[in-house]
Amino acid sequence: MLYATLRTIHLLSIIVWVGGMVFAHFFLRPALTQLDAPQRIRLMHHVLGRFFNAVLVAAALTLGSGIWMIGRTARQMAQSGVKFNMPLEWMVMATLGLLMMAIFGHIRFGLYARLSRAVTAGDWPAGGAALASIRTWVMVNLVIGVVIVLVTLIGLSV
Repeated sequence: MLYATLRTIHLLSIIVWVGGMVFAHFFLRPALTQLDAPQRIRLMHHVLGRFFNAVLVAAALTLGSGIWMIGRTARQMAQSGVKFNMPLEWMVMATLGLLMMAIFGHIRFGLYARLSRAVTAGDWPAGGAALASIRTWVMVNLVIGVVIVLVTLIGLSV
């Protein structure tokens, strides 16, 4: 029961994170091109602020549940006298997941801070440049997230 709960938390957190990136990049951003730069940049700033707060929670839940599930599996195998060898898919998932978290840290605490300063100053060209950088790194994270999902679902056996 605990493992199923942790796995559900893990999956739902990833859905929020990856699904939010898909929504923002492919649906929200293109729809906002009809707005003037100040309106568009202010709106994206507010939306991204809320989304990034949700991703902070999702990333923490993903990391915590992932570590707990790996640790629990390793402990159960050790108690059974079986040596634990983490599956390659889990290694890829964990490594790329940590990379996604590092990239998100750069987006949230570096690029978004730059966007916030630009919005506060009313510097719309700087805000647009910050949004362009955020968009690039969100796309990188989205590709990594999709790779993780594919590796997890399909596996790595050739």
